[in-house]
Amino acid sequence: MTSLSSRALTDGWSVRALSDAPIGAGPVAAVVPGCVHLDLMRVGAIPDPYLDDNESALAWIGLVDWEYRTTLVVDAGELAAAERHDLVFEGLDTVATVSLNGEVVAETANQHRGYRIDVSSRLVAGDNDLVVSFASPVKYANEQSVALGVRQRPYPFPYEAMRKSASSFGWDWGIKTTTSGIWRPVALESWSTARLAETRVVASVTEGGGGSVDVVVDLERAAETPLTVRVDVAGRSSSVDVAAGASSGHVSVEVPDAELWWPAGYGEQPLYDVTVSLESSGAVLDSVERRVGFRTITWDTRPDAEGTPFTLHVNGVPVFVKGANWIPDDAFPVRVDRARYARRLDQALDANLNLIRVWGGGIYESDDFFELCDEKGLLTWQDFLFACAAYAEEEPLRGEIEAEARENIVRLAHHASLVLLTGNNENLWGYEDWGWKLRLDGKTWGAYYYYELFPALIEELAPHVPYAPGSPFSPGGEHPNDEHHGTMHIWDLWNDKDYPHYRDYRPRFVAEFGWQGPPAWSTLTRSISDDPLTPESPGMIVHQKAMEGNKKLTNGLIPHYRMPEEMESWHWAMQLNQANAITVALEHFRSHSPHTMGAIVWQLNDCWPVTSWAAVDGDERPKPLLYAMRNAFAPRLVTIQPRGAALAAVLVNDSPEPWSGELTVTRRAFDGVAIASQSVSIDLAARGTLEVPVDAGVGAADDAGGELLVADLTGVRGTWFFTEPRDSALPAAEFDLDVADAGDGVDVTVTARSLVRDLTFLVDKLAPEAVATEALLFLLPGESRTVHVSGLSGVDAAALARIARTANELVSVREPVTT
Repeated sequence: MTSLSSRALTDGWSVRALSDAPIGAGPVAAVVPGCVHLDLMRVGAIPDPYLDDNESALAWIGLVDWEYRTTLVVDAGELAAAERHDLVFEGLDTVATVSLNGEVVAETANQHRGYRIDVSSRLVAGDNDLVVSFASPVKYANEQSVALGVRQRPYPFPYEAMRKSASSFGWDWGIKTTTSGIWRPVALESWSTARLAETRVVASVTEGGGGSVDVVVDLERAAETPLTVRVDVAGRSSSVDVAAGASSGHVSVEVPDAELWWPAGYGEQPLYDVTVSLESSGAVLDSVERRVGFRTITWDTRPDAEGTPFTLHVNGVPVFVKGANWIPDDAFPVRVDRARYARRLDQALDANLNLIRVWGGGIYESDDFFELCDEKGLLTWQDFLFACAAYAEEEPLRGEIEAEARENIVRLAHHASLVLLTGNNENLWGYEDWGWKLRLDGKTWGAYYYYELFPALIEELAPHVPYAPGSPFSPGGEHPNDEHHGTMHIWDLWNDKDYPHYRDYRPRFVAEFGWQGPPAWSTLTRSISDDPLTPESPGMIVHQKAMEGNKKLTNGLIPHYRMPEEMESWHWAMQLNQANAITVALEHFRSHSPHTMGAIVWQLNDCWPVTSWAAVDGDERPKPLLYAMRNAFAPRLVTIQPRGAALAAVLVNDSPEPWSGELTVTRRAFDGVAIASQSVSIDLAARGTLEVPVDAGVGAADDAGGELLVADLTGVRGTWFFTEPRDSALPAAEFDLDVADAGDGVDVTVTARSLVRDLTFLVDKLAPEAVATEALLFLLPGESRTVHVSGLSGVDAAALARIARTANELVSVREPVTT
């Protein structure tokens, strides 16, 4: 009796166009997993679609049918050694016909699920011709849209009519690729007697301490013989016999010394390996490995006097969610390996994040992504893949959606980091507010999935995983995007208003809000060859996908800074304004905890080089926004906020220890001279928030354009300027630099000779791989700070001074303003 064997099918693949294409007719070598674009790039048949306007030049790829082909060699012994031989595709993108030895064995139309195909009767000893043909996704989507009935969506191509990543058709931050390919691994699996068809693992915390692991398996059989399911975890094991003909089993294992898993900032992340084995007469037929953590997860949505909260509790402890939204990290997701995921998630941790929301227009993220989040203590929220559109509830979509939902619920539910599954992104809001009700004219739009199918599947397969019908969603309100109830998305500011208006909102939980900024300078100049490069040059427009994006950037900058005339200053001004906008929002939201208990910034990452809302650009470089998020999400925060007609210093202690000391609030002139001050003794509990009113004599400026407030508690500092920078007398920044070699780079010590606001070293201009530990520095005259820059050597102070930028330089110095 043999155990299941799996042979990865990675060798010998080729790809060719099946319909007219502006490349040679012959096949080219292909890499699997992969996609058409990457294969053609690899052999030089097409240019990099991320550069200049190659996107439009390569649009033909999505209109062409493609064929992948390999020869699968199976010897007679391998063929005879097992009762079943299955082709297992973990992901096909998207409209595929699989043929073996000239016979069609499967037809698929869903990128978001796997396929297992029994080819036992079709394999032969020797060479087997395996062909996977892909139909044009653009043509298929258009055909399905007509067949199902046209429905509402924000973009021209009917992505909602097929089960392919919505953003592959282009988004307001994303390149249109509409690629095809075998995008996840494919293998030949051979087995006998039975295999583990589905394995559901749940780690639970037991009363009085410790934990238990419950495993439910569904079996696929090739023979009706008695079997045993065995589970091993933490040196303990348990098993259950499965009678001949039975197709499922349930095993529980007690883990009395299990330690609790905590999110980042709350404790450690102990994980336990679970091995599930299927045995027959002592021989192992199949096995799977899972890693679990023991924790409890609840979302408090009990109505209170101010509406309906949306508060996450982990192990009974309320958690203020410091999050960012996640899109596919590359428009060709197959290029994102475990190391790249780790780099991105480490950037998230460095920005003091504790949650990543996987947005519903991309993909169900990979096992690598979720395993790394488990290890790093980053909580995860996964949307089901429905975004900004009305989705048909008829076949063939209906059956495909149920199949993909079942598969991904089972695949993800054991992860300690997973705290929420959400039915869709903005579809409930769209139905309510965007005119869908009238234009749908009675057609289905997805309600069945969000309110019936997904809750039922979660109750069946993973009842321990919390679920919300959508984001935004108001569990206690009539409107899905109500700041008083549940989750909220705030987009009217970026679209129509100035960012100080974030303070007009007091949401219970804000799951999306954002502000645009360009990528790092070296990312921009690598991907766009315009000469001259200007905000409106052709390549810049191609790499700005938001509707009226540059107009909104300008409208958002002018209230705060003068409009720069040259490109590098424009680039810095827009990056800084993005960072400032999100700082205003985050400090405001955090100042209202525990009324507000979560803020998820749009967005952490980019999928290509583009002007967007991201904190990390498409070449993996941090923008100033990432540093702003780190500062605003710091465990201890001092922020000065308007409260009615007055000001208050708000202290937020999101740390496990009390915070005690002397709070000082000082009004200073821009030359650093103290004008008025107050002091208050503080003893703030762990995870607490405290408002301290600013005395009238301190909080009212004599010269609004030349003064500021500085609040300080144990070295944690917050500031308040009485006017916008452009209306102030902010002087030119004067500072001295000292540079010293240090480890993998240099230490740069800055000593201010004037008030310095938002000092940032754009170090990628000196070396593309260079990264600074800090940015957006605020210094009073005479103060010093040291910044480490990795990936940089052989530079002097003059070189660093040339790439140092400040808010000061964006200000028109004016006469003092008195209020």
